[in-house]
Amino acid sequence: MIEKTFPIAEKLLSNGLKLTQKLFELLNAEYEQLKVKKDPATIASLAAHKKDVVAQLEQFSKQLGQVLATEKLLVSQEGIHSYLAKAKASGINIADSHRYWLDIATLTKTCRTLNEKNGASIDLLSRHTQRALQVLRGKSQLATTYGPDGSTRSELFSHTLISV
Repeated sequence: MIEKTFPIAEKLLSNGLKLTQKLFELLNAEYEQLKVKKDPATIASLAAHKKDVVAQLEQFSKQLGQVLATEKLLVSQEGIHSYLAKAKASGINIADSHRYWLDIATLTKTCRTLNEKNGASIDLLSRHTQRALQVLRGKSQLATTYGPDGSTRSELFSHTLISV
């Protein structure tokens, strides 16, 4: 059976690597945009493209899972390695597929780290924006306090400095 599914798996892995590379490029572009803080529209566009690529990667994972299921394997490091070992034992040249998978695994880790950095940058920018809005509304920068019972509450006394 692996002789029939391997060409499909190899094509899937090749496509998966291209998608992972595209995601890496988008994350890098987003990182650069966040560094210069110039164009929110570009960041929004990059986020939309990322969402599309992630959806395609999810489809890739499902399809790869179907191929691996023919050999009763799961989509995981071990599943892929077992699949490739079975293919090699059947006399199939796995060199390209093995390289594709190693590149996907390495690049995925890099993407995860870069995505976490971008998320932290976005969170920081969001906090700064919220603080600026609180100042403009005349609220304390420490908008939330704790009551005697431990519950949180917002500032009770504030006045608007300007109206937008």
